[in-house]
Amino acid sequence: MNGSSQSPRLKRKAPFTSEERTHKHFRPTNGMMAPSENIDTPDTELTDFAEPEMSTVEEFGSLYPAQAPPDTVEWQATIENVVRNVVSIRFCQTCSFDTDAAGASEATGFVVDAEKGYILTNRHVVGAGPFSGYVVFDNHEEVDAYPVYRDPVHDFGILRFDPSAIKYMPVAALPMRPDLAKVGVEIRVVGNDAGEKLSILSGVISRLDRNAPEYGEGYSDFNTNYYQANAAASGGSSGSPVVNIDGFAIALQAGGRSDGASTDYFLPLDRPLRALQCIQEGNPVKRGTIQCQFLMKPFDECRRLGLTADWEKAVREAFPKETNMLVAEIVLPKGPSFSKLEEGDVLLKVNGEMLTQLIRLDDILDSNVEKTIKVTLQRGGEDIDVDVDVGDLHAITPDRFVTVSGASVHNLSYQQARLYGVATNGGGVFVCESTGSFRFDSADHGWMIQTIDQKKTPDLQAFIDVVKEIPDKKRVMITYKHLRDLHTLNTAIINVDRHWSSKMRLAVRNDETGLWDFKDIADALPPIPPVRRKGAFIQLEHTSHPAVADLVRSFVRVGCTMPLKIDGFPRNRKWGMGLVIDAEKGLVIISRAVIPYDLCDIWITIADSIVVEGKVVFMHPLQNYAIIKYDPSLVDAPVLSAKLSNDSITQGASTTFIGYNRSGRIVHAATTVTEITTVAIPANSGSPRYRATNVDAITVDTNLSGQCGSGVLVDKNGTVQALWLTYLGERNGSRDEEYHLGLATPTLLHVISQIQQGRDPMLRMLPMEFRPIAMSQARVMGVSEDWIGKVFEANKHSHQLFMVSKCTFERTNRPVVLHEGDIVLTINGKVITRVSELDVMYSHEVLDALIIRESQEMRLEVPTSPADNVETNHAVSFCGATFHVPHLAVRQQISKLPSEVYVSARSRGSPAYQYLLAPTNFITHVNGKPTPDLKTFLDNVVKIPDNTYFRMRAMTFDDQPWVVTMKKNEHYFPTVEWIKDGSAPCGWHRVTYESGKPVEGEPTDGILPVQDGEEAEGMDDDGGI
Repeated sequence: MNGSSQSPRLKRKAPFTSEERTHKHFRPTNGMMAPSENIDTPDTELTDFAEPEMSTVEEFGSLYPAQAPPDTVEWQATIENVVRNVVSIRFCQTCSFDTDAAGASEATGFVVDAEKGYILTNRHVVGAGPFSGYVVFDNHEEVDAYPVYRDPVHDFGILRFDPSAIKYMPVAALPMRPDLAKVGVEIRVVGNDAGEKLSILSGVISRLDRNAPEYGEGYSDFNTNYYQANAAASGGSSGSPVVNIDGFAIALQAGGRSDGASTDYFLPLDRPLRALQCIQEGNPVKRGTIQCQFLMKPFDECRRLGLTADWEKAVREAFPKETNMLVAEIVLPKGPSFSKLEEGDVLLKVNGEMLTQLIRLDDILDSNVEKTIKVTLQRGGEDIDVDVDVGDLHAITPDRFVTVSGASVHNLSYQQARLYGVATNGGGVFVCESTGSFRFDSADHGWMIQTIDQKKTPDLQAFIDVVKEIPDKKRVMITYKHLRDLHTLNTAIINVDRHWSSKMRLAVRNDETGLWDFKDIADALPPIPPVRRKGAFIQLEHTSHPAVADLVRSFVRVGCTMPLKIDGFPRNRKWGMGLVIDAEKGLVIISRAVIPYDLCDIWITIADSIVVEGKVVFMHPLQNYAIIKYDPSLVDAPVLSAKLSNDSITQGASTTFIGYNRSGRIVHAATTVTEITTVAIPANSGSPRYRATNVDAITVDTNLSGQCGSGVLVDKNGTVQALWLTYLGERNGSRDEEYHLGLATPTLLHVISQIQQGRDPMLRMLPMEFRPIAMSQARVMGVSEDWIGKVFEANKHSHQLFMVSKCTFERTNRPVVLHEGDIVLTINGKVITRVSELDVMYSHEVLDALIIRESQEMRLEVPTSPADNVETNHAVSFCGATFHVPHLAVRQQISKLPSEVYVSARSRGSPAYQYLLAPTNFITHVNGKPTPDLKTFLDNVVKIPDNTYFRMRAMTFDDQPWVVTMKKNEHYFPTVEWIKDGSAPCGWHRVTYESGKPVEGEPTDGILPVQDGEEAEGMDDDGGI
């Protein structure tokens, strides 16, 4: 497949530690030691998928096997037969579930039943949650594969395919013989070599009795022994068969060391063989558990734990080759073993049978589900007999999840419970996708919701019962803990979203089809009509003037959440301080770094006590501010309309800085304006997003300016001289740069006046960016001495002119009048020496400009462009990617548009993710048909049958054409059209395409649109602007 060589491959890597289970002091997350300390985790964006470091960390090119001598004739014959049974698995885990994050990767499997089409691979390949994938045989025939079994504990799973779909080669099964695994046996590991081709790696089994490797905080196998060899398998080898010279599979490749040593870990095939036989016979695969993890420990350690000499002698005599016994390592609270077994107990017998092998213990438990077994232990030298009930392991392994309010939750799994030593039930519901309303302090996995709206949610059914009774937009209190810190109970107030996510859906695993079935389980309750609330503002102390202190009554906190990422914006939620500019009409002005577009929810907090909903009234295309509105009739508080200055603040002027710091507290200080200069926010080449252009920026002489993401500069009379805003800049590594600067108020007044009069500002603009040039540069570029003298007279404080530095691509065929490199002398007869003097463009359709071009003075009639159509008002979600018309930031950075269909974002684990369709690509054709605009694109893609391949011709941002082949997946990634609609309650409405037919509203099937980069978001602790 196209680009497959770039996909990450699965081979699990265990850290180089002792065989003992790691201590519960887990490694820091995001550089912090506890979830509560994760303050500001930067986003990740436009990066290729990499497995989570806690589960399946990929090591590219770090392991190279030593050169082996050529295989013998016998080995060559064996390998020739084996390779026909081995397949490459290319798959997506379509959403986060349990220990698995959403993503795409490649691995290996091998056919174990050619007639029924069963393939054995790893459990960490099949995953615990929704799976979408296909297998490729050695002759490059491809067929879809569906999970029919994934073991709750052990690292194996079984996929099903249609054998009749393989036309050009005979499909044969590889026989499994776990009894042939011996120390010293020469082996071959046959599988993917980093996804490039079939690899055959040699080795020798060196151990049969090591404990299962631990892989950190993700999925790990336990309660089984592993084999060890030095095969040095590389990426993509997960699920490879380990074969002997006779062509029998004797083990399953499952992991290896991550420190560069050529050590691999193999899963014995005893339990996979039993599971396969059950499935072949049409019987359920029964799995028993007593919720206790055992480890194999050597006799010397068992003696320290209290093993008596008599018992050691008896065990050695019964098992002359054994050097280990089974010791209880973790006993889960409230489980069958709780209060009966203790950590450190040495296991002697089960049902009267002496045993030392985990595989035999597994066999006994699986044969006694829902029965009672008699366990004989030694604890501190004393013999203890206990009766333990064997539970159903599948019953404590989640097979369903609920999506509501933008998040997904399910019951805690045995995997997670064992990892953290907690009970499997009653401790709350596990948030596997912490997005939407249930996005907490960070996107870190491991949150357990304890209560919602002061009602307990000990399990999934209780969670459903509570949430379905909560009306849309209601603010409720939730309490939650993190599995890594169960001592700390966190509390938060959330707005429950049941409008963007109106459906509460239950997804249930279906092992017959291999899919997860979605079902609506509760309709959204309408929001409760808001009522008028009373509030009072704090009083600022030690301000220079009383009027300055009164300005606190003009500050409000604004939070913005976005259900879909568009326009290249890197976050799904932001917050910051807004300034009330008209208390009577409820108008608030705020940075566009908080309100990037109007596909959002806005909540405004007034006087720290009144929360009201807001909506977007106006968004300035260039000057980094938006105006939003709330209903003032709902506010019983002395809100003050801020008075905005008509005069521009000057360099060196004394002023008072009032801002919101990182803690959301108001701080203030007397200060001085240090500089006023034309801002040049760097463009973000990786993913163009809104940035301010053609504006002057103000800096001040106080450390508070760098600590505050929002605020104002105010004079002694309480008149606001400038807004203090955060400007979103370029991406620097894994962090988005933000610049804290001032914007003078006079430039705002024309727009505010029109809005106060009830008119929509119909701005016009010059589609270009300007940058200042000094007179020394201007002279060289052809500006005459006469004009240089006029500049001196026009502006005593700053001697500069402006040059066109970049032209914005326009969709119209209007001729380009101003060219890059032109120097503007005058507009409408006025010498332009300040960028604010270019604001004349906002109110004129044609400008009379005098310019210098190639040292020649020219007078031009320059048309302006309407600014009322630059915001995104239509988007399409298809195959996990978001498409819309190239927004203004794209056109500011590109010289021509290959198409009006632009890829803005993509979801992890989606077809777009798997087949490497990246944001910033343009789509020019679908199945050979041109797609010049979004409507044509939509018309073409809805006609594509589900689960079939199609071709898209794409163009990169740098004009490099390429073709992506992709398989449509409507079950998990339905096609949805997002349309701006002023009559809709949310301002937008959705149309879902089911089998090519439009249906109003959101889809029933499908997973949450969690786009690239969201996982790494932290809370916006700097004020969010």
